[in-house]
Amino acid sequence: MASTPVQPTTPAAAYDGYTAYGYLAPGADYQHFELAEEVGRMPAYRIDLSEADAARAARLMADNIVLSLHEHAIVLPEDGDQIRRYNRTGRQRTGYRGLAHSGLTAVIDNFMAGASCVTSQHGWKWDDMIYALGFRLADLAKQDYVRLATSTQDIRDAKRDGTVALIAGFECSTMIENELDRIDMLYGFGVRQLGIAYSQSNMLGSGLSERDDAGLTNFGRRAVERMNKLGMLIDISHSGDRTCLETIEHSAVPVMITHAGARSVWPIDRMKSDETIIACAERGGLIGLEAAPHTTLSDAHPTHSIDSVMDHFRYCVDLVGIDHVSFGPDTMFGDHVAVHRAYAGNYAQKSPDGIAHPRVEYVEGLENPGENFWNITSWLVANGYSDEDIVKVLGGNALRVLDEVW
Repeated sequence: MASTPVQPTTPAAAYDGYTAYGYLAPGADYQHFELAEEVGRMPAYRIDLSEADAARAARLMADNIVLSLHEHAIVLPEDGDQIRRYNRTGRQRTGYRGLAHSGLTAVIDNFMAGASCVTSQHGWKWDDMIYALGFRLADLAKQDYVRLATSTQDIRDAKRDGTVALIAGFECSTMIENELDRIDMLYGFGVRQLGIAYSQSNMLGSGLSERDDAGLTNFGRRAVERMNKLGMLIDISHSGDRTCLETIEHSAVPVMITHAGARSVWPIDRMKSDETIIACAERGGLIGLEAAPHTTLSDAHPTHSIDSVMDHFRYCVDLVGIDHVSFGPDTMFGDHVAVHRAYAGNYAQKSPDGIAHPRVEYVEGLENPGENFWNITSWLVANGYSDEDIVKVLGGNALRVLDEVW
């Protein structure tokens, strides 16, 4: 019998944060946008399971901590042409309804998806980051379903209480400029994860889009030491190869590749080299497999889908073992490809040998935080993974690392 896990409903589906209760005066914030439905934007993806396997998948989700290493748990405007204007308000809306259906215990939410674009397209301005962070945290404070998590105990408490723990993160540290104490300030505001560089180089190190990688700077070494001392997770997903390796080496605790894939499966700069994945694992860290459109492709599945993502998953498990692999799908409630179009033009996909592939409008099976882990769990069950291994990659591996880092 074909079936999929039943997604539970919860009173959280009614929560829309403080904007829904009139705490913001009418103006150029949310009221001017037609927001997309948080779930159901695209056709639901089905993995055919027997009745017994569907029950097993639902049990694994219900009984264990499920932690996404990287999402943007926000709702985008339905009209993609409004995304720039929406982001410039600095007031992105948390997808409470979608999170209520997600099965997630915890999610690392990277706030900079819109915070970087309030006054500048790529500037990562300090004031913009704090502005957007403050609004999101105020919104969280006016509802009681999604809780800001600043410790692993908060994550465990969320599982006990049937709520969702949201971990605040930024994908890069560019906005701290050369001010080391800004890391302390971000920690004080509740941020528990920072990336080193976001594709472009900054004061800490080199991004993956640079022609040359100078590695972790002297200031970057001091920043790593400060993050270690405070207990802040370091992410190297968007850093260059040398910067990644030197960050791993210099950190006293494990670091994470929260959202990437294997370059040996799809050889583009956005993916990570075997050397980096192995070094990260050897120091106790892990890689989270991502699903941002046109990233984790494979020769076997050149049109982006859960199957192409799982090609990277299988490769990484074979490379470093199941204890060092997890998932950070990097999705949002709305059209991710429209974000690419808004900020990077016509986001065409070519294979490493220059052959053009069809540009997809969404990643089939991993399109938003509300569906990702239901489909990941169903895929793992359908492909014969043991309960023990599934529990590890759903959240057990991530929680082990966070216990050490935080």
